[in-house]
Amino acid sequence: MTTRLGDTAAVLGAGVGGLAAAAALAPFFDRVVVLERDVLPDGVAHRDGTPQSRHVHALLAGGEGALNELLPGFTGDLRAAGAVPLRVGLDVQYERPGFDPFPRRDLGWVSHAMSRPLMESVLRQRVRGLPNVELRSRCRVNALVARDGRVRTVSFEAAGAPPQILDAALIVDATGRAVPTLDLLATLGEPLPEETSIGVDIHYASAVFAMPQSCSDDWLGVFHFPNAPHETRGALLLPMEHRQWIVTLGTRFDDKPPNERAGFMRFLRELRRPTLHEALCDAELSGEIRQWAFPASVRRHFERLGRFPGSLIPLADAICRFNPIYGQGMSVASQEALLLSQLLAKAQEADLADGTLAQRFFAGAQGVIETPWAMAAVPDLVYPATRGERPVNFAATLQFAQALTRLAAKDPDVHKLTIQVQHLLKPNTVYREPALVQRVLQEMSS
Repeated sequence: MTTRLGDTAAVLGAGVGGLAAAAALAPFFDRVVVLERDVLPDGVAHRDGTPQSRHVHALLAGGEGALNELLPGFTGDLRAAGAVPLRVGLDVQYERPGFDPFPRRDLGWVSHAMSRPLMESVLRQRVRGLPNVELRSRCRVNALVARDGRVRTVSFEAAGAPPQILDAALIVDATGRAVPTLDLLATLGEPLPEETSIGVDIHYASAVFAMPQSCSDDWLGVFHFPNAPHETRGALLLPMEHRQWIVTLGTRFDDKPPNERAGFMRFLRELRRPTLHEALCDAELSGEIRQWAFPASVRRHFERLGRFPGSLIPLADAICRFNPIYGQGMSVASQEALLLSQLLAKAQEADLADGTLAQRFFAGAQGVIETPWAMAAVPDLVYPATRGERPVNFAATLQFAQALTRLAAKDPDVHKLTIQVQHLLKPNTVYREPALVQRVLQEMSS
């Protein structure tokens, strides 16, 4: 039997993290109110608050699994909405330096490709269907109000109406930049969390193309990786609903990708491999080419704070904002929401008010964040222009990673293990297993 922990819980933000958090909270509270400043569409549509939604997105297997636990049958909903099944290891061609392409093998499970709006729409529809969850759009949060060491209320404005107050036993900040939480800490005179930042200066240009009738059936997607640190240009192609391809060009630092078709195709033609140019040269462009920039990955160390207000939990990008080229953000947010659900199942009402739940969440979230953060940090820090502190053993870590990739190309079992880590199904600590370490060291010396 689920323990009731309070009357009302509030979630700030109705992106993937906020919606997943609402699903996590619903069994434990009489009602869950989600406040979102955007207009929430009824169907599949881009939102002003997610300009990055027009670029390639990935829902990793670890994230999809978390959403299936929170909302049973979620994968079936994705497929019914038009998400494209991908046999992991086989259906996407990886063009890596030294492996053009990397060996393809069916690694035993299926992921799904789709647009960000489709995935968010399916998730939003499922959460809307929960009887005690209310999604409120066009609600701008003004402030969190704390008293006696815990957050008591949320002040917000709805569609230009006078400010309103919502009392809540627990508030989840899934706003992305954690502004409500950071403003509260500043108001209370409490220290802000330390931050670890990796300045990546990523630039994107993305376009949607209709799949030609004559398109190759040898692959369903292509990931083209640059030869770092000498090259900064890469490209990703994945299928999406309605027989379309979504293609994102990526650059770093002062290099900017083009936003018109001729330049887009020239960019593809100049890549190391011709695969993407050949596939798209005669494909019909749908809509405009969209650009976006991402300056830095940021990890906020709430777990290092000596104390934290009760009844408040920041989640998803509010804790850690990942370099999006690795497709980790939606999946990490979903896994954090599942962690929150698991902690709530063991909590008492007092744990919310005195901050015990928040401290448990911050500690557990480190296990969720550490693997994707490390997987992104190593390739990002290869570039000399990347801003951020490199670990003292960075050269050895890089050599180990390169040797592990070579070993994965030769050995299907190692290949599967590395992809399980990339999909957040296993932690990167599996790479410390003595027998594997010995094999990688032999590869390094060969």
